Amino acid sequence: MKRTLVKFRNSAFRNFIRKHEKYAPIIFFIGGFIFDSLTLGRIDRVYDLVMLTSHMTLLTITLYLFNLADDNKWENTFLEKYEEYFPLAIQFFFGGLSSAYVIYFSRSVSLSKTGTFFAILVLLLIANEFLKKRISNKYLQFSVYYFISFTFFAFMIPVILKEINTTIFIISGIISTVMTILLILFIYFSSPSTKSEVKLPKLLGIILSMYLFINVLYYFNMIPPVPLALDKGMVAHNITKENNEYVVTYESDEWYIFWRDHKIKFFHNPNERVYVFSSIFAPTDLNKAVSHRWNYFDPATATWQVTDEITYEIVGGRDNGFRGYTYKENVIDGLWKVEVVTTEEDLLLGVIDFEIISETPKKAPKLITRKF
Repeated sequence: MKRTLVKFRNSAFRNFIRKHEKYAPIIFFIGGFIFDSLTLGRIDRVYDLVMLTSHMTLLTITLYLFNLADDNKWENTFLEKYEEYFPLAIQFFFGGLSSAYVIYFSRSVSLSKTGTFFAILVLLLIANEFLKKRISNKYLQFSVYYFISFTFFAFMIPVILKEINTTIFIISGIISTVMTILLILFIYFSSPSTKSEVKLPKLLGIILSMYLFINVLYYFNMIPPVPLALDKGMVAHNITKENNEYVVTYESDEWYIFWRDHKIKFFHNPNERVYVFSSIFAPTDLNKAVSHRWNYFDPATATWQVTDEITYEIVGGRDNGFRGYTYKENVIDGLWKVEVVTTEEDLLLGVIDFEIISETPKKAPKLITRKF
């Protein structure tokens, strides 16, 4: 046993970690990000569910092990030789779970209103790299954990219950909050070093403040209604359905506009319909009514005016999302946007922006026809 321990202490991996100790946390964070980016696909796939649950479970366990290491809790146990890897493992699971959320959220074609949610996660993770104590800062540590836990349950519970609404989101938040607080209390009363470093009322206050803040973001539609996501959204000149495929004709944008398929400026011919196509990802067996809410920007009042709201049902389970379209006739020139929302709860899935121009373009439009 002693020979094995000596061999481990002199291993190339251990020497590499010690040599690059300053950069090891960020390397493990990026490693977790890359690993999930290459392996994850659908939130309702068994593999994805197992991986996310494993990451969350192992993160919780490692957090407990790490916080009790300063109390020599693992002295003379097999865990002692792994203590220096606990913060690296935490970074890896932070990176893995964060990348999963980015993958699922990035299905949405509109992040203009939901960018705040991503910014919080990114700022927390960047702050972790620049704080002097890094992952040892327990206030930061549990704040990041809570944010990731909240997002985890916001994804998982709708998938398990095959239902998504405001009540489900609130329940997800309550479960995450209760479990995080229980973990904090368990570590706090098990670890004298944690008790000396942390002011419990302050830490619990931070968690409860984050809970309220996330719910405020949700109330103002600044958090996507996960796990629903707008996978595709575009304004088109014509849409037909052939052999269970949607044939969409639209004007593509320049090659360097990689984040959007359609061109914002929609040159409109007299008596021509304006179509909006959307493809919405939803987990298997999740049925939901969604609406295309057509809005026109009135320059006289400088406000958006709802002109039409057209509703249809979606059924989850298709890899590339449930497809549907609406159209409008007798349109007027100006700025338009179509908000794709859940009908009952009015949760925003995405926004499709365009400008209608009733004139002949100087250059013939580059029309593309694709099947979805």
